[in-house]
Amino acid sequence: MRILYHFPLSPFSRKVRLVLAEKRLPFELRLEKTWERREAYLELNPAGTVPTLEEDNGLAIPDSSVICEYLDEGYEDTPQMLGQTLAERVEVRRLAAWFDGKFAHEVTDNLLGEKHMRRLTGRGNPDPGAIRNGYAALRHHLNYIGYLAETRKWLAGASLTLADFAAAAQLSSLDFTGEVDWSISPAAKDWYAKIKSRPSFRGLLMDRMPGITPPKHYDDLDF
Repeated sequence: MRILYHFPLSPFSRKVRLVLAEKRLPFELRLEKTWERREAYLELNPAGTVPTLEEDNGLAIPDSSVICEYLDEGYEDTPQMLGQTLAERVEVRRLAAWFDGKFAHEVTDNLLGEKHMRRLTGRGNPDPGAIRNGYAALRHHLNYIGYLAETRKWLAGASLTLADFAAAAQLSSLDFTGEVDWSISPAAKDWYAKIKSRPSFRGLLMDRMPGITPPKHYDDLDF
């Protein structure tokens, strides 16, 4: 059985979990607290980040983007997440990079990182300025997601792709901790309700962590 080393609040771990589930590739979850810098884990992934996927043959694949590319290339008989044409693949990669990079830096790091990960890792008190910046950026990003959802069937175009899962992974981590004001963009909310109703999302909706109680709508498929 392939193993996915993950942390429940990590949106990058969540992205890979969604892609594996969408492709119907079985996997076992292993909790990894990256701040503990476990030697055996660092041998698999010297960067010490999550997620890392370990295949049955011992091949270790680090980094969520590398893992998702590997899964599309290595399992061609499963649903493809990167698009079909060159133009589609450019747009999927652009948006996946947007959510993995810009959204994560401007929103997730400032909200999830400051309000929750600092406490979990014992790194002191949150920065109020960073939290304010995170909420301001979240409004901008929700409106952008809403624009994409109103003009396309899925975020990158006509098909469900890695772009949707990259965005949903970031938002699901924030939604788990009650940070998302969905009234900002009804179109973004409708898109998120559509994707979280997919069977691949069930594992994420069942997640629970000590000390964090998700809002009532978190696992409600009707929001």
